[in-house]
Amino acid sequence: MATKTKTEPAPVEAAVNEVRLVGRLAAPAEIRELPSGDVLLSFRVVVDRPAGPQRRQPVDALECVAWNGRVRRSVQSWRRGDLVELSGAVRRRFFRTAAGPASRVEIEVSGARLLRRSTSG
Repeated sequence: MATKTKTEPAPVEAAVNEVRLVGRLAAPAEIRELPSGDVLLSFRVVVDRPAGPQRRQPVDALECVAWNGRVRRSVQSWRRGDLVELSGAVRRRFFRTAAGPASRVEIEVSGARLLRRSTSG
């Protein structure tokens, strides 16, 4: 009589929160000092959406922040319209405002490089 073997479930992948963006810098980055004393660099990257029949919006404008000093220094040298590549993770940051608690979803950038300078800057 043949014995039945128990089938092992497929391994579950670990959770992944990785982002890679290639897009254009919307405006020069801004340094902000938070009430906690932490310093961050805030900027927006515009990424073209692929062409397709369901495309209602041609681009996505994504809020990005850099906490790391090396990344902040790199991004500060960029100009509006520069083509850039970013890596990082999606984060939801909570903070207090005069109106009460608030939150923001942003890309926390851990790596950044300039791919091509804008010709109009």
